[in-house]
Amino acid sequence: MEELRNIRLVVCYDGSAYHGWQRQKDHITIQEVMESRIARIVGHDVKLIGSGRTDSGVHAYGQVCNFKTTSAIPCEPLQKGLNSLLPEDIYVKEVVEVPLKFHARYSAKSKTYEYRILNRQEPDIFLRRYVWHIPVALDIEAMKECVPMLVGTHDFSSFMSSGGAAKSPIRTVLRASLETNGAMVHFTIEANGFLKHMVRNIVGTLVKVGFGKVTVEGFQEIFFSRDRKLAGIKAPAQGLFLLKVSY
Repeated sequence: MEELRNIRLVVCYDGSAYHGWQRQKDHITIQEVMESRIARIVGHDVKLIGSGRTDSGVHAYGQVCNFKTTSAIPCEPLQKGLNSLLPEDIYVKEVVEVPLKFHARYSAKSKTYEYRILNRQEPDIFLRRYVWHIPVALDIEAMKECVPMLVGTHDFSSFMSSGGAAKSPIRTVLRASLETNGAMVHFTIEANGFLKHMVRNIVGTLVKVGFGKVTVEGFQEIFFSRDRKLAGIKAPAQGLFLLKVSY
């Protein structure tokens, strides 16, 4: 009998041209493209398990996924072969063999996301797929005051979009920060898990604070209200990046 192997990949991708990670019937996705290329190399269909879904237009520096195969092809030739077949907006950074019990989603301890805002009057046409351009000056200091409230174990219902599959809105945020680099605003958050659109909804509410439409105290009230209707808009997808998955 051929030995079953479990292969873990770390992948980066520009999500602009894709309808998210998860395979869909009528739209092209990262999972679909990768599964088809892997199958060509290993000689059989595979089911690629991702650490989690990323939405349409969301990017990744460190998406982790795994699949099981009976192919004996070593990891290095597998990585080179995949990168030669994949489109230029998907790149496999790492391929390693792991124990059969490893599961990209269920074995994960935490994930780190970053959201990027370009806060200046002029747009940058070369960054339009990778930032949320906000031409009105934001009150960054007020936004920064809100960020520490997110750290810890809380009910994040106020920042959860409807239609999610989560059984509980309770999540633990390990760290969160908001920093600037010139006109660029970087919001980074690490948690043991995320609800549907959670990061984008948090950012949309922070921007509402930055516009002066909600006070710092108001942000806290929204957070503790557990009412999504009180929070800000869902920030556009193109500013969001999955940075890292920790195991």
